[in-house]
Amino acid sequence: MKGWPMPGEKNKNRKNQMDRSAIKKTYKQNSRAMGIYRITNTGNNKMYIGFGADIQARLNRHKAEMKFGDHRTGELQEAWNESGGSALLFEVLDVLDQNKDSGVDPADELRALAEIWIQKLKKSGNLIERL
Repeated sequence: MKGWPMPGEKNKNRKNQMDRSAIKKTYKQNSRAMGIYRITNTGNNKMYIGFGADIQARLNRHKAEMKFGDHRTGELQEAWNESGGSALLFEVLDVLDQNKDSGVDPADELRALAEIWIQKLKKSGNLIERL
C-alpha cells in the first residue's frame, strides 16, 4: 500500500534521519585542512596555485566547475575538456597549522603562504595566473 508505512518502517526511517544528523554534526565539528594547493597540467607542466580554508572542498569545487564547463581559468578548463581531467594533477603543497589562540587571521596567513609558493614556483615559467 502506497502512503502507509509497513510495520517497523516508520522507526527505521526515523533511525536513518538520526544517523544522518549525527554524521552532519560530526562533519561540521571536524577541522578541515587549510593550506596551499596546486593543479598541474601534466601535458605542458603549467601550474595553478590556490589556497583555501578547506583544501579538499576547494579542489572539489575546481573539479565541479571544470566538469560543468564553467571554470574561471581558461587554461584549466581547456585541459579538462581535452582530457576529461586525466591530464590534471591535483595536489596539496602546504598545510597551515590551525592555532586558534595565535590571534592571527588564518586568511592572512594563507595569502602570505600562497605568495611564498608563487614566488618559489614562478621561476619555472609555468605558472598560470591564479584567482
